[in-house]
Amino acid sequence: MIKGIVFDIKRFAIHDGPGIRTTVFLKGCPLECWWCHNPEGQKQEPEHVFRPERCLMDCTDCIRGCPHKAVSRVQSRIAIDLNRCCFLGDCADNCPTEALELIGREMTADQVMDEINKDRIFFEESRGGVTFSGGEPLMQPEFLNVLLEKCRANNIHTAVDTSGYAPYEVFLKIQDKVNLFLYDVKMINGKKHKKTTGVSVTLILDNLKKLSGNGSNIEARIPVVPGVNNTMKDMMEIAEYLDHCKTIEKVSLLPYHNTADHKYKNLHMSSKLDGTKTLEVKKVKKFVRVFEDFGFRVKIGG
Repeated sequence: MIKGIVFDIKRFAIHDGPGIRTTVFLKGCPLECWWCHNPEGQKQEPEHVFRPERCLMDCTDCIRGCPHKAVSRVQSRIAIDLNRCCFLGDCADNCPTEALELIGREMTADQVMDEINKDRIFFEESRGGVTFSGGEPLMQPEFLNVLLEKCRANNIHTAVDTSGYAPYEVFLKIQDKVNLFLYDVKMINGKKHKKTTGVSVTLILDNLKKLSGNGSNIEARIPVVPGVNNTMKDMMEIAEYLDHCKTIEKVSLLPYHNTADHKYKNLHMSSKLDGTKTLEVKKVKKFVRVFEDFGFRVKIGG
């Protein structure tokens, strides 16, 4: 039985494709984007987060809740013995204040589908469906493929939110089961892309052209990030490239927001954009015309 690592399932999502959707977040991503708003999705394996300010110092529920005796208190902190931990989440589930959280749990496809099916009535009434996001969902290709097959068997609309950084063989295996690809296009400049995401842009752009050439339905999603790609030159380069991808009709411009700053602190991760303010929508509007001039329908936001 194929299992995957899921770090969140968000119900009633309205920014991850058409209609009301359930968004399933699969853990693991090959990119390390400076502006990542889901840094908890970067590592593929489950991980614990401890928030000491929430911890009740006299409470031992998490310690008693672990059947493998992997949890202990070391002075004012909770410590996890990774050699004992099975990442089942019993310790976090027993924490009354959510001071301890397990990010990423192993699930079967049937367990995920049980959660998805709770919202079937909303999909049908709003022409919504399921979006697989991350992290990068293509990092768990077999698990994703099984989930897509089950959705197709149940006539559920599917979208895959992807960076595009995966072998094209992965796309070939799933493309006929995906109703909509939400495809991130961050920039065209290879040097800047490598610097700010950690990977080459070549594979991403090549996959985009191939996917479009095979007739897949694609919406381009462009994060607009201060000091990274928020110039007219950056946007013009993207628009010119997308103009050669004939199945792309819609572009979403996604203004950078700093609402994930607290996540980096909780995960003890450093953020390259620490202190950068959320980008105002009015500063993104100037780019709308760039894409409209190429014939794209343009939306600001997801």
